[in-house]
Order: sequence, then C-alpha cells, then structure tokens
Amino acid sequence: MSWGTELWDQFDNLEKHTQWGIDTLEKCIKFVKERTEIELSYAKQLRNLSKKYQPKKNSKEEEEYKYTSCKAFISTLNEMNDYAGQHEVISENMASQIIVDLARYVQELKQERKSNFHDGRKAQQHIETCWKQLESSKRRFERDCKEADRAQQYFEKMDADINVTKADVEKARQQAQIRHQMAEDSKADYSSILQKFNHEQHEYYHTHIPNIFQKIQEMEERRIVRIGESMKTYAEVDRQVIPIIGKCLDGIVKAAESIDQKNDSQLVIEAYKSGFEPPGDIEFEDYTQPMKRTVSDNSLSNSRGEGKPDLKFGGKSKGKLWPFIKKNKPPPPPPASASPSAVPNGPQSPKQQKEPLSHRFNEFMTSKPKIHCFRSLKRGLSLKLGATPEDFSNLPPEQRRKKLQQKVDELSKEIQKEMDQRDAITKMKDVYLKNPQMGDPASLDHKLAEVSQNIEKLRLETQKFEAWLAEVEGRLPARSEQARRQSGLYDSQNPPTVNNCAQDRESPDGSYTEEQSQESEVKVLATDFDDEFDDEEPLPAIGTCKALYTFEGQNEGTISVVEGETLYVIEEDKGDGWTRIRRNEDEEGYVPTSYVEVCLDKNAKGAKTYI
Repeated sequence: MSWGTELWDQFDNLEKHTQWGIDTLEKCIKFVKERTEIELSYAKQLRNLSKKYQPKKNSKEEEEYKYTSCKAFISTLNEMNDYAGQHEVISENMASQIIVDLARYVQELKQERKSNFHDGRKAQQHIETCWKQLESSKRRFERDCKEADRAQQYFEKMDADINVTKADVEKARQQAQIRHQMAEDSKADYSSILQKFNHEQHEYYHTHIPNIFQKIQEMEERRIVRIGESMKTYAEVDRQVIPIIGKCLDGIVKAAESIDQKNDSQLVIEAYKSGFEPPGDIEFEDYTQPMKRTVSDNSLSNSRGEGKPDLKFGGKSKGKLWPFIKKNKPPPPPPASASPSAVPNGPQSPKQQKEPLSHRFNEFMTSKPKIHCFRSLKRGLSLKLGATPEDFSNLPPEQRRKKLQQKVDELSKEIQKEMDQRDAITKMKDVYLKNPQMGDPASLDHKLAEVSQNIEKLRLETQKFEAWLAEVEGRLPARSEQARRQSGLYDSQNPPTVNNCAQDRESPDGSYTEEQSQESEVKVLATDFDDEFDDEEPLPAIGTCKALYTFEGQNEGTISVVEGETLYVIEEDKGDGWTRIRRNEDEEGYVPTSYVEVCLDKNAKGAKTYI
C-alpha cells in the first residue's frame, strides 16, 4: 500500500490532506496550552482559597485552632496547598514535554512538506514541458507533411500541363523535394521527442512521483505517530502526580481521623472553666406566716437607728437591690428563632428566692463592711473600658491560673534567652582576653551589664507572677465555703465572723478580683452606707431599642414592655440573651434580646460597633 502507486494522480488532494494534518497538530498544541492555563488558574485559585481560610497571626482566630477539629482543618488547607502544587507541576510538564516539542516538530514538518511538494511540482513542470515539446514537434511534423503533399500535387500538376515551361516544372519538382525532406526531418524530430517524452513520463509516474509521494506518506505517518505519543505523554503527566495527589488526600483522611472529640471537650473545659462551685440549694421561706421582725433586729435597729429615718432596703425609687448582693440576671431566653407567640410572656424563669431580710441585715452589721466591692466595681468599669489588670484579677480563678502560668512560662523563656545571650557575650569576652587583637574586652562590659540587668528585671517579674500564681493555686481547692456563701446557707450554718476582704473576690459585675492589701476592720452604719450608695451615678444610655413583642416582666430584675414601645439601652447583651433597658429614671430592668430591636449609639462609651 503506497500513495505513489495508489494515489499517483491525487497530487492536489494529498497537498490539502497534509495541510489538514498540520492544522490538526496545531489544534492539539492549542488544546494542551489551554489545559496548562486551566491548571495554573485552578492551582492559583486553590492556593488563594487555602490562604483565605488560614488563621491570621496574633488574632483570636489563631487561638481557636488548638482544637483537634480545627487542626485537622488546617492540615486540610495545607494539603490542598500541596494539591495545588501538583496541578502546577502538570502545567509545567505539559508545557515542556508536549507544547514545546510539538511546536518544534510542526516547524520541521512544514519545512519537510514544503520541500516534498516543491519536488513534486518541479517534476510536474518537467513532464508538462516535455509534453509541450512533443505537441510542438507533432504539429510541425503534421504541417510539414501537408506542405509536402501540396508541393507534390503542384509538381504533378505542372508536369502534366503542356503549356508550362520546363523550368517551371523543374522548380516545382525541387520545391516538392524540399517539402518532402522537411517532412522527413519533422518526422525524425517528432519520433525522437516522442521517445524522450515517453521515457520522461514513465520516470515521472513510476519513479519520481512514487518517491515523492512515499516521502509525503512517511511524513504524514510520522505526524500521526507523534500525535499518539503526545496523547500518551498527556496521560503520563497526569499519571505521574496521582501518587502525590493520593498522598495529599491520604493526609486529609489522616487529619480527619486525628480528630478527638473528647480532647476538644476537655479543651473547652480548660478554656472556660471558672473554678467556682455551683450554688447550693435555696432555703425555703414560709410566707404563710406574716414576717415579724425579731427582737434582735428591733433592738439593733433601735440602738443604731435612733433619730434617723427607717432604712430603705429596697433602695430608692429606682428599685435598687441590696448593694452587697450580686444582682442576678434572669435565665437566658429561648433561641431567637423561636416564635414569641409560642411563649406568651417571654422566657419564664422561676422566681428567685430572697434571703430573709434579717439575715442580710445581720450579716451587714456583724461582718466587715465590703468596701472592696466599690473598688471592684471601679475595676470592673475600667475593664469594660479596655484596661486589663496585670494580675488578671478580672478572670475567674481557673482562667486566671492559666493566664498566670502562661505568663510565667513566657518570662522563663525570655530569661533563658537572655542567659544564652549573656553566656555568648561572656565567651566572646574570654576570646578577646586571650586574643586582644580580635577586640577590646572592655567594650563588652556595657552589653554584659545590660543583659544582666534585663535578667534581673525578668526574674523579679517572674517572682511577682509566681506569687500570684501560688496564691491562686492555694485558693483553688477551698471552694466549698464560697459555694455555701453563694447558696445562702452560709449565714445560717456559720456564726457571724469578721471576714477578710481578700476572701470574697467576686465583684458586683461578676468579675473575679484579688486584693493584695488587708483592709482594717471598720463598722459602718446602714444609713451611712445607704447614703453613699444613693450617690451612685445611673448608667448612661448607649442606644435605643424598639419592642418587637409584648413582654410581661414577672421575675425579679425584669421589666415589662409593650409591642412598639421605644426605650433606652443602658447595657447590651453580654451573651446571656438579656438586654438591660430603661423606660425613665425610675424604671429599668432586663428584657429578652430577641424581643427588642436594638440600635446602639456608636459614640457612646461601651457601645460596640456591629457591621
């Protein structure tokens, strides 16, 4: 099967077919090139995606990635980054192994095709020239034969005419002979050219054209083979990265299998454990009998309250609670998605039992006044404004212990770093002492003294934090007494004693505080304290809110609102589902956050900006 024998007369069609083959090859190159661009774009998008969800340094989000599930997510992001790298490898290998080679081969193929078809056209032109020569000699031979016939007929006519002179007859005979000779010469020339043409034509159709077409056939077959090889390379480039991609996917699976839900739960405990004990049972108060003031209460009030108005344990018209008792917010409301219609009066919480008034008054009159509560209040206010105490006294005991331990560890690392630097400077000084030409040992004294001073400062800092840490760790186990105090049973089980200010570290705002100094024992009259507490400035409004639903505040600390009513916000939701609002100077309390639409003033202190 040869194109030279089978397609000897299809020169033009072969020329079109080979051009189509080159176009097909260039189409394959374009396809692979676009594939490489897609791979690069995909790899870039994967890298950007991985980078987008990486935790930012020195941010709260970075601290959250201590959980195994978050670590697995980070591992997945890193594996996806490596996965993207493999797609970049695919693009690079396809560009170098396919596109570059095929582009060079196309140029060579075009040159070879051009040369082969140039030879074919040259052979065609040669055979066409021979054909034209044959046709020319044939026409000349035909013309000379006709001329010789006419000359012979003219001679015979002259020779038969008796009126023609002999000279004319001789002239006609000579002319006929000349024409006959010319016809013979034309015949010989035509025969020679015909033989030559037949030879050239045989060579053309049986030698030149087959050879040229055979070269074109081989060229086209090489092109087809090259396309097949490129397709194999195209597949192999993908196949080469499959093991690495498989390792990336195995890494993701391994990261997923490393997730430990129990460990994450323990980390949540470590992160948010306060160290406090839950409150005890609330004492039952029998309201079937009218409450009567005890003799001790009457005598105490008569001895200390002569000439003064009655104590207002309920505060002024603002409805203040007794200042030494922590103001408890109602339990959190149901999820915001729940319809308020399902709960007509909003989240219902059980009525909080109040301690007997006599117990509270006796505790106040017989125990050390809790003046530190005002300092704690100021400290809590400063914390809300952004100032964090150095000893982390704003945190619950367990969290404070963790923070102090972390600070001690950081200081220890810094001390070790400074000590290594001091050792290095000392060694350098020894080298200078042994080899004075290398440097002046005295030049290092200032640096050595500075490093020693830094070490001393860091050690003092470490001792300070270790002292705080020891104090916290020493107080953590003894928490049952505090639990009893919070439950209200402390007053009935223990006799009135003088308490140290450092023993009660829970400030009115719920923050945990520590007092270093010991307060002297003082006695303060209830009326004097009431006057001091009445001077307290009311909380400023930080925005407004509109009631979305009607809420009947039946529990202590809540306030009733009507749908559509506009009120002032004085304390935003702290995450417990309640917002503190004020209707006027005399009425304030908590309402469920889901029942109101809050609009905070960005310029107000303590207001957060929500985006």
